[in-house]
Amino acid sequence: MRFTHSGPAPANRNDLQTLRTLLPYLWAFKGRVLLALSCMILAKVAAVTVPLYLKDIVDRLSVPASMLAVPVMALVGYGLARLTSSVLGELRDAVFARVIQGAVRSVARGVFQHLLRLSLRFHLERQTGGMSRDIERGTKGIGFLLNFMVFNILPTLLEIGMVSVILFSRYAWEFAAVTLGTIGIYILFTLVVTEWRTVFRRSMNDLDSKANAKAIDALINYETVKYFNNEAYEAARYDRNLAAWEASAIKNQVSLSMLNAGQGVIIASGVTLIMVLAANSVVQHKMTVGDVVLVATFITQLYTPLNFLGFIYREIKHSLADIERMFGLLSTHQEVDDAAGASVLDTRQAGIRFSDVEFGYDGKRTILHGLDFEIPAGSSLAVVGASGAGKSTLSRLLFRFYDVSRGSISINGRDIRQLTQDSLRAHIGIVPQDTVLFNDSIYYNIAYGRPGASREEVMEAARSAHIHDFVMSLPDGYDTQVGERGLKLSGGEKQRVAIARTVLKNPPILIFDEATSALDSRTEKAIQHELASIAANRTTLIIAHRLSTIVDADQIIVMDGGHVLERGTHRDLLELGGRYAEMWRLQQEQQDGEEVPV
Repeated sequence: MRFTHSGPAPANRNDLQTLRTLLPYLWAFKGRVLLALSCMILAKVAAVTVPLYLKDIVDRLSVPASMLAVPVMALVGYGLARLTSSVLGELRDAVFARVIQGAVRSVARGVFQHLLRLSLRFHLERQTGGMSRDIERGTKGIGFLLNFMVFNILPTLLEIGMVSVILFSRYAWEFAAVTLGTIGIYILFTLVVTEWRTVFRRSMNDLDSKANAKAIDALINYETVKYFNNEAYEAARYDRNLAAWEASAIKNQVSLSMLNAGQGVIIASGVTLIMVLAANSVVQHKMTVGDVVLVATFITQLYTPLNFLGFIYREIKHSLADIERMFGLLSTHQEVDDAAGASVLDTRQAGIRFSDVEFGYDGKRTILHGLDFEIPAGSSLAVVGASGAGKSTLSRLLFRFYDVSRGSISINGRDIRQLTQDSLRAHIGIVPQDTVLFNDSIYYNIAYGRPGASREEVMEAARSAHIHDFVMSLPDGYDTQVGERGLKLSGGEKQRVAIARTVLKNPPILIFDEATSALDSRTEKAIQHELASIAANRTTLIIAHRLSTIVDADQIIVMDGGHVLERGTHRDLLELGGRYAEMWRLQQEQQDGEEVPV
């Protein structure tokens, strides 16, 4: 029977590299690791002495009734050996529990922190469902790997070594030869077949992640699915991924059955041959009944964990494949990183300058062309233009989600690439056009602007954003849950939460990216006054479509195709009679407050 891999999976796996990556997390608890290993070794030594005491007991009782005597010392030794092996084994597990859970926690935290440091480009391209499943399997795999590799494979190998020495020293070489030969064939068979099977598990992981990603994507975009009546389409798309996973899972199970059957044949053959040798030696008076019991007990002690070792090895290989995918996230390049010796920005008066800035998201198409403008500290600059003109790209570059391709962006004369990202972003607040909230309370989402703020400061920020009265009218007030991505709130309510959050952050630089686009005209006018008050004495970048919201800006630039077409005040641009004046005229002609998007 031949199986082929039908799904993509990681190529060129390096299990040793995966283990080397994991080792520092494990070695952080080296004291506990060494203590646990000591308990393991002593427990195995005690376990190996149990059959020796049992042989002595059987031989002392295998005499004529007239010569029988209770082998007290042998019985006491037997009991102590079993007790020591059991107690030390449990102590080992208790000591090592902290190592396993601590390592899992450290790795999970490290992956999470690394993901948060990765560039916006990575997060725009990732699939949340698949990535979360990779992390989940990877953390579980670490626990399994550490527990069973250290306390199943190593003890079994140690016991094989000690038993082989005893068999060689006490009995004919054939016993040790058959024992080691059986073990060698078993291990070789398990390694070869498991390597062949690993591709099926990796394929299952890949297909499982893809299916989960599709499902999560459909659930996140639930409303869009309903809008277009595409429930059946999404279910069919999900089922196609599940069908591919099903096929791979069947191959995985069939190959597992073949492996188990082969292992059973090898073990049964070895045990039978050992017992034939032992029985023949007893008949020839070369061995006692106690010796047969000793050999049989050793073989049982060895082959029972060895049979389990096949399962353990398979699962360790699977765990390594799972961990590899998670560590692959850690190896993802951090596109935007702090420069060596980056300085900390600390100012309340921030002047911004874009100098000959050129930028493109993928290197194939340039979005900004030689952009050059300045926002003096404490002043405001508004940017208008058609969709796709590159307006929102300005805020992403200022936050340094991406680095410019050419030219520079500076704050107070210092290139932002020479500043730490943490300090840079701490100085900027943004009210985005598309506000996304955490699935938590309204209070949490406002307080996110400055987590250490007092409750009164949070409520004051809500008042500034004209949302306090609305929140207090809700049954749960500030404890009201907003739902996934804030879907329980209207667009205007979400935007006011975003404004309150930025007010609470209290940064010297503000970015309003269509900050009032989701508000009705009455609320917009009220908040415009508040935003003007908030922006006073702050450096403000306003990205707008509604020209009525920017008439008071200190400077306005009109962009098109990544170029600056016009610049000046509202009055200057109207007098110029160019693109801005045309947009103003079109918007003023609209009836009933309807506006033309530009």
